[in-house]
Amino acid sequence: MRIAKPLLLITTPIGVAFGLYEAWRLAGGLVFLMVALLGLISVAMLSVVRTIRRERQAEQAKAAREQGEKPPDA
Repeated sequence: MRIAKPLLLITTPIGVAFGLYEAWRLAGGLVFLMVALLGLISVAMLSVVRTIRRERQAEQAKAAREQGEKPPDA
């Protein structure tokens, strides 16, 4: 995992950029559809991450209230 995570963080954007370039070369309009799809997927992922963080914070606040502690700051 020490090597895999940085490798994926570097190669994934390079692969996406290469894919967009090839889409432009193949059919110019295709790149706009690919960018729209990437945007939609990014918004969906961001929505899931924000929901998970909000629910985790609510659970931590509830646990802190039950123990009589001050809830953690966001």
